[in-house]
Amino acid sequence: MANRFAFFHRYEDIIAQDKVHTPVGGCDQNQSRLDKNASEFFITLAAMTAMLNSLLPSGISKRFLQIRYFSVISPENEQERGIQSPIHQHIFKSGQKFGSFRVGDSTFYSLIESSAKAGDLSSLENFFNQMKHERRVFIEGNFILAFKAYHKAKKAEKALDLFHKMWVEYQCTPTVRSFNSVINVVIQQGLLHKALDFYSCVIIQEKRVTPNVLTYNLIIKVLCKLGLIDRAIETFREMPFKKCTPDVFTYCTLMDGLCKEGRIDEAVCLLDEMHVEGCIPTAPTFNVLINGLCKKGDLARAAKVVENMFLKGCIPTEVTYNTLIHGLCLKGKLDKAVSLLDRMVSNKCIPNDVTYSTIINGLVKQGRALDGASMLTSMEKRGYKTNQYVYSTLLNGFFKEGKPELALKIWKDMISKGLKPNTVVYSTLVDGLCREMKPDKAKEVVSEMEKMGYKPNAFVYSSLMKGYFNTGNTEKALDVWKEVEFNDCVRNEVCYSVVIHGLCSNGKLKEAIRVWESMLSKGYKPDVIAYSSMTHGLCNNGFVEEGLKLFNQMSCEAKPDVMTYNILINGLCNNDCVSHAIDLLNRMLDDGCDPDMVTCNIFLKALKGQVEDGSEFLEEVVIRLHKQKRVVGACNIIEVMLKKYLVPKASTWEVVIGQVCMPKKIRGAIDRCWNNIYVE
Repeated sequence: MANRFAFFHRYEDIIAQDKVHTPVGGCDQNQSRLDKNASEFFITLAAMTAMLNSLLPSGISKRFLQIRYFSVISPENEQERGIQSPIHQHIFKSGQKFGSFRVGDSTFYSLIESSAKAGDLSSLENFFNQMKHERRVFIEGNFILAFKAYHKAKKAEKALDLFHKMWVEYQCTPTVRSFNSVINVVIQQGLLHKALDFYSCVIIQEKRVTPNVLTYNLIIKVLCKLGLIDRAIETFREMPFKKCTPDVFTYCTLMDGLCKEGRIDEAVCLLDEMHVEGCIPTAPTFNVLINGLCKKGDLARAAKVVENMFLKGCIPTEVTYNTLIHGLCLKGKLDKAVSLLDRMVSNKCIPNDVTYSTIINGLVKQGRALDGASMLTSMEKRGYKTNQYVYSTLLNGFFKEGKPELALKIWKDMISKGLKPNTVVYSTLVDGLCREMKPDKAKEVVSEMEKMGYKPNAFVYSSLMKGYFNTGNTEKALDVWKEVEFNDCVRNEVCYSVVIHGLCSNGKLKEAIRVWESMLSKGYKPDVIAYSSMTHGLCNNGFVEEGLKLFNQMSCEAKPDVMTYNILINGLCNNDCVSHAIDLLNRMLDDGCDPDMVTCNIFLKALKGQVEDGSEFLEEVVIRLHKQKRVVGACNIIEVMLKKYLVPKASTWEVVIGQVCMPKKIRGAIDRCWNNIYVE
């Protein structure tokens, strides 16, 4: 290493001596000696640069080159040229010329590569300026290296600017390689519209570059991300006219875009087209279709795609199985999901944490948290590490099922296994304890959460306030409300809704109105819960007219739910305004909101227990729902009538049973199909 450093010292001494003996405007033997030594030095310079970069750490190597090599710059020449050149001019001017290429060019290329890899954009730009000033030959590889450096630095604008300068300023004609590099930088930075403009300018309008399959893949991806599926299809169809054959990535990208837009049939047709065109689909191609069909709920067709996958000799991957399992869980077919897990293992496809997490989440949603815990145990026995998300899901499930002791056991198991709770897990525990009417215990968890360095969010505070309101402790709930602002936590719509609902439920209408006004003054839009709570508070205090005004205001901003309608209908009936309540019921039916048991009970009570009047009234509602093909709503009212010993007429029975039987037959046929597919 010392000998290599001495080489640089020796060359600097030669340059210094030659500067002293060489007359201005002339050339003597010393100048010839300088040229000879410069040529010798130049031959090894590129190799020495690469060697130093590999031997020294990046920061030290960079500083060494600047001090020992670039420090020979002539400040006077820099000022005259107006260029901040890090390289002495004599080093590159003494090399021999070979056509349009000079020996010094390769050294520039090496320096550009080193700067690009190190992300030193300033030096990179200086090298380009120096080469431009000395009229050196540029090659496309230099620019592609620069584009990659701009990609790492997230400088899409600089990449675009450099691409446009390639023609005029740097005398280098870009090919499709340069174009693809630049548009990829723009896409990766999320500037999708700018990528489209760039494509339109260079490819369509100016026709500077001939696109290849990668170009089309990138632009189709952009169009699909922007939801411009029809334009993506047009671009896809023009590929053969440009003598560019779509590959498997082209088809896969377009199929994914179609599936996300719900155009599954067109995506399936593309799969058939692939076979015709001789483009062999891969597992990711089938997975795209399977995922789209599962999200749509069409599991039967998804199973056919899997069968087609086997016929084409394509083996399903863990992504395929995970997608199917997720689809089964969404449809509530947990037993079939577990059966598919067993088949997955038998086919030597190893399930991962996503597989188990999906099934556990599905079991919890069905109220089978205990089965989910058993699945967790099986998962850990097979050597899979559990994440916080799974524990959070089980915690939430046990609390919702009213099994707090099992939830706390899961919490202790998680801690004992060395898993640190995150904000999501803490939030789930706080919410669960508040559900169990233990807000003080939940407050202790919040304190522990803060000690561990996790800042409570709006969800945590909302759960805590809800817990105190539900136990009737309004003062502590309002203390938490003040704590939210004190801890610089943003109060969102959910926080306001919880406070308004809690105050109205505890008879604090005036305080609720103040919070409501504060919410509106800060620009927050009330949600359905906030509207319903305020309407309930106004109606309970006899302000039915004000409640109706608020309801009308709500109808313009959010769709009322059955609870909101029930609040107003009950308020009108209590104030002997049954006819207005019936009008509101008609409006409710017209809005597509089905009455529930509470609605029926309110009207039965308002009709003063007259069985005949109540029975006829409810039957009229059933017939109206039947005409609108709202079978579930009609069945719910029939169920209420039977519980109240109000026997429907034979004609009403005939209407309802005729509507109910058909869906049952269809569901039975679907279940038999699934049994044939997944149950051995």
